Amino acid sequence: MDWLYSLFVEHSALQAVIVISLISAIGLGLGKIRVCGISLGVTFVFFAGILAGHFGLSIDPQMLNYAESFGLVIFVYALGLQVGPGFFSSFRKGGLQLNMLALGVVLIGTLLTVIGSFVFGVSLPDMVGILCGATTNTPALGAAQQTLKQMGMDASSPALGCAVTYPLGVVGVILAILLMRKALARKEDLQPIEKEDDNKTYIGAFQVHNPAIFNKSVKEIASLSHSKFVISRLWRNGCVSIPTSDKIVQEGDRLLVVTSEKDAPALTVLFGEQEHTDWNKEDIDWNAIDSQLISQRIVVTRPELNGKKLGSLHLRNHYGINISRVYRSGVQLLATAELTLQLGDRLTVVGEAAAIHNVEKVLGNAIKSLKEPNLAAVFIGIILGLALGAIPISLPGISSPVKLGLAGGPIVVGILMGTFGPRVHMVTYTTRSANLMLRGLGLDIYLACLGLDSGEHFFETVIRPEGLLWIAVGFGLTLIPVLIMGVVAFKWKKVDFGSTIGMLCGSMANPMALNYANDTLPGDNPSVAYATVYPLCMFVRVIIAQVLLMFLLG
Repeated sequence: MDWLYSLFVEHSALQAVIVISLISAIGLGLGKIRVCGISLGVTFVFFAGILAGHFGLSIDPQMLNYAESFGLVIFVYALGLQVGPGFFSSFRKGGLQLNMLALGVVLIGTLLTVIGSFVFGVSLPDMVGILCGATTNTPALGAAQQTLKQMGMDASSPALGCAVTYPLGVVGVILAILLMRKALARKEDLQPIEKEDDNKTYIGAFQVHNPAIFNKSVKEIASLSHSKFVISRLWRNGCVSIPTSDKIVQEGDRLLVVTSEKDAPALTVLFGEQEHTDWNKEDIDWNAIDSQLISQRIVVTRPELNGKKLGSLHLRNHYGINISRVYRSGVQLLATAELTLQLGDRLTVVGEAAAIHNVEKVLGNAIKSLKEPNLAAVFIGIILGLALGAIPISLPGISSPVKLGLAGGPIVVGILMGTFGPRVHMVTYTTRSANLMLRGLGLDIYLACLGLDSGEHFFETVIRPEGLLWIAVGFGLTLIPVLIMGVVAFKWKKVDFGSTIGMLCGSMANPMALNYANDTLPGDNPSVAYATVYPLCMFVRVIIAQVLLMFLLG
């Protein structure tokens, strides 16, 4: 039985891998258990690690530190890649208001943390750990631990604070949703509200009656308007054609135009008249175009096209085809000449079969190649993230320089690469499944190590009076900011109930509460609001945990 002892007890690289894998497997299995429709999900890995540590299971401290750090880096970098494409666009219009409200949740929680440290006599590192548990934010905990290690202080106590407050952190947001629903929301408030989406394409039929554009080319007409549009088809003398940019538009031409709904009035002025009845009329059938013309969706898979402008390919003029729409990450975009292509974009192309075949060669359409993740970009991003995290940043009032660390650096670089990578022709595309695999693997390893490191003293902390105090304080840090900003958003700012709840879940980095909201509220407004505020709040919480410790302890 010596071999069994060496596998689970005797410290070695093999034993470390087995123990972490065992904890992860047990935790993920328990995570599928739902009580009253609520599950802690992957968080059970954390508690499985705590139990393992409590019963004396351990791994070599250096290997534990390495695995914990590596898991955290993989998780936050993949998270940055995922949220990067929508990070900056989330500040537009209604997204700006939601992000400001979500930041209010973050700032109120941070302020209460500082006040609680003085009022209840709890050390600031412990209070930061309690805050991380109350907000179910393990990346912020990782950032706080790294900061304490840089300052030469004990980094284990925040993990204990996080562990004892995490369960009520999940339940607290759900309880706040229930309280707001009972006390504030009327039946009509629970109905989904359709929101204007600038990315949503709109197809309209127009007649050319404006003398200013008679006998002008499509390219010249486009230069006369600030509105973005694509002329998909042109009807003249009983025939439908696909106009190129050099096509001359004449009086009486009837156009099928792809644009955004908000630009339709401006295009009515530009062309002369919009036909509001069905596209297909007695005297015109847009679908009755030349039988040789077909419509096909082609995927951009050639890496050299990543970051190029659609207009620079001159596909319409070279091949006589028309690209009406572009699908990217489930969002439908206008196929304008200024659109920057990204790997994985799906283009709707209309034209002759031979021409589309040639366009297919230009764009790639090798879907299988997208399933092969570009690991080189992942490792380059991690290197750049760790390098950024190691740069000391001097802030006024702080004696020691602040570093973004293992959590802050990679998430910043991940966001930047996800946003700007295609513009500098860097292929950062990963399939959703590949990204989820990276995030899941990194988070599981991190939580298993974090729990294993905290387990030895967990239960003795909980049963002590200070443990009960931590739980009560953590529950307050969960409930108070959520209720305050929930009332502000819903009653004062008049944000619809679904978006308010999604904003609160995103500000608290609480996907379990979001799942509950999606199960009990109609529409997808909660999910949209969650995705809108989650990137900024995640980034701010990771940074603010470090700044708080450096500013008050440095």
